[in-house]
Amino acid sequence: MNVAWLEGLRARADQSPLRPRVPLRLAANAAVIGSVEPALVAQLVAAGLPVAAAGDAVDVQGDADAALARIARWLHDAGLASRWRDELLAVTDESGRVQAAVERAAVRPLGITTFAVHLVGRDPAGRWWLQQRALDKATDPGRWDTLMGGLVADRESLEQTLERETWEEAGLRLADLEALREHGALTVRRPVAEGYMVERMAVYSARVPAHLVPQNQDGEVERFECVDEPALRERLAADAFTLEAALVLVRVLGL
Repeated sequence: MNVAWLEGLRARADQSPLRPRVPLRLAANAAVIGSVEPALVAQLVAAGLPVAAAGDAVDVQGDADAALARIARWLHDAGLASRWRDELLAVTDESGRVQAAVERAAVRPLGITTFAVHLVGRDPAGRWWLQQRALDKATDPGRWDTLMGGLVADRESLEQTLERETWEEAGLRLADLEALREHGALTVRRPVAEGYMVERMAVYSARVPAHLVPQNQDGEVERFECVDEPALRERLAADAFTLEAALVLVRVLGL
């Protein structure tokens, strides 16, 4: 791949917020769990939500789960969050320790770190299995993605997410795949429409036996396609993938 293209891809994955943000902490133990814009802090306080400005930070007061649930619902009702999913994600501190849980729709406005898994699939001939995201997806509709990519739910291990999402998105069982391999982790930091995205992605690859064909189970995939490496690289250079998928594929390609 072109060096300038690779540098640009990595720069897009490590961007500062568009506007200043202040740390979001838990009042109970001062654990930093995210970040918010000062203007949003003022709105939360004015709405009587369980937060308080504390110098150069904002503290979530009381029981963390209950307080974050109230904040998430208010963000949704105010049109400041993404689509409500009824999915809880873990809320971690800066060392990665789980402190609470929050509705998925609220993580970007609150700058909360999310965790994801990506599975890169290849067939026995070395071709690459790709998915096109559903055209009605809230994020990156119609763009190309890895064989599977999904968020880690609250109280779920990476391995459990890998198993669940591989079935939901591709209709494949891990036990039926071959040569499962880890490729480390990647972190994306960038502004998004709802706020600020911080996501740590665990990267895996596996071989899909010739007799298996991915079949979506949850309605979030438009179609699958198996392409050779030149076609994969051409599609990457044409910016046809989500940013996260492009980073994962570059990692597995060894670029």
